[in-house]
Amino acid sequence: MSLTTGPAAPDAAVTKTRESVGGAAPRRGRRSLARHNLHGWMFSAPFLVLFGVFMLFPIVATLLMSFTDFGARNVTRPLEARFVGFDNYTQLFQDDKFLTALFNTAYFVVVGVPLTIVLGLLVAILLNNGIDRARTFFRVGFYAPVVTTIVAVAVVWRFVLDPSDGLVAGLCSELGVQAPDFLGSRAWAMPALIAMAVWRNLGTVMVLFIAGLQAIPTEVREAARLDGAGGRQELWGITIPLLRPTLLYATVITTIGYLNVFEEPFVMTQGGPSDSTLTVSLDMYREGFNFFHMGYASAMAYVLFVVILAITVLQLRLLKDNTR
Repeated sequence: MSLTTGPAAPDAAVTKTRESVGGAAPRRGRRSLARHNLHGWMFSAPFLVLFGVFMLFPIVATLLMSFTDFGARNVTRPLEARFVGFDNYTQLFQDDKFLTALFNTAYFVVVGVPLTIVLGLLVAILLNNGIDRARTFFRVGFYAPVVTTIVAVAVVWRFVLDPSDGLVAGLCSELGVQAPDFLGSRAWAMPALIAMAVWRNLGTVMVLFIAGLQAIPTEVREAARLDGAGGRQELWGITIPLLRPTLLYATVITTIGYLNVFEEPFVMTQGGPSDSTLTVSLDMYREGFNFFHMGYASAMAYVLFVVILAITVLQLRLLKDNTR
């Protein structure tokens, strides 16, 4: 018995030692991973705090507020606001002013987005292929309105559109015609704002399309030209299909921006004349900050959010299906 059990003792000790060492290694790995995660959360904490305070909390508070009659009397006593259910939402679609703002916003998007996308693509193609000299100068010139403040843009466009002394009025007088009052006419006010928005946002779309054009391999274009493809065939057969991802992104961000249009009518027309340039964002601002109907304005915000979400999902599905 001693001959058989004697040698087994060291083996058992070695096995026990190995098990203890093997068990310690995973524990050390878990502690190291925990420290690593802790460091990540510590570095992320400033962003998470700012996001929670200035983004997440207002979003949740606005959603809750949209189901109440929160108004001026509740600014210092928010807990006294009454729960009204979906009354704010049902009242919205019985409000002629909101329906007018919704129609004006749709008009702005339906006309403005295609113009911005088409002109941005045209300018990008010309700057990428058609202009060799002073290319940087033209790119900076087209992009400059994007980084220009709306006040400066408004001053320039008010001068351009002034019916008596403006640039357009001068050109019309040279042609012997009377310039319309662009910002004071119901028929011309919204087209004038759309023209300003397209001019202001053209640079962003142009930059996106230039990046997409430069990502297209030159070998593909050269092969098409060797096969006898002309400029139009190259545009529709190569350039447009390979620009689908860029086209999708540019269309989505432009549509979202135009659905939220606020600065142009706020600075240029204040929604006039006769609410012809009143948009949903401007109506929301008035109800919330001029009349202090915070609950009603919050309901407007979430209706606009649902509209933006639905249109964005539709665009993503349509353009993604075409890319397959």
